[in-house]
Amino acid sequence: MSRIGKLPIDIPSGVDIKIDGSMVTVKGKLGELSQEIGSSLDVSVEDNKIIVKRKSDDKTGRSQHGLYRSLISNMVQGVSVGFERALDIVGVGYRASKKGEDLEILIGYSNPVLIKATKDVSFDVPSQNIILVKGIDKQKVGEMANTIRNVRKPEPYKGKGIKYREEVIKRKVGKTTASSGN
Repeated sequence: MSRIGKLPIDIPSGVDIKIDGSMVTVKGKLGELSQEIGSSLDVSVEDNKIIVKRKSDDKTGRSQHGLYRSLISNMVQGVSVGFERALDIVGVGYRASKKGEDLEILIGYSNPVLIKATKDVSFDVPSQNIILVKGIDKQKVGEMANTIRNVRKPEPYKGKGIKYREEVIKRKVGKTTASSGN
């Protein structure tokens, strides 16, 4: 039995679950998400909890059990609380600003980089060195945060660039002076 898959998912108040065949739809105060479930799994709602069970003990059922339980759990959390990913901008003259719904980043290139917001993901810029990516779909929030980070990844010598808030940059030592004794 999957250690993650066998755990029930608590349904918070204000969240509605609809199971239609292999499609699970979760609706909450922030929006609605749907996920198709693998054919080797069975999803049910019992006592205000979502239970994911395997129909058989074959390899695909075992491999998908924990995965789909986590996906449904993320959907429930997304429509009730939402997800947020924080990025820090490190470097002199590097800054971000919001232009309408889109994000404009001045990151050392000749022109500012404009990143368009999607219907699932929004941006917040509390200060010019901090970007918050928010949304209800954890995967899309992570993908957008990765797109922003890839504009200028942090370099290992001074740490300049865009990094995740919790990311630790492995720093390298620069070149030593060439005339060290000759």
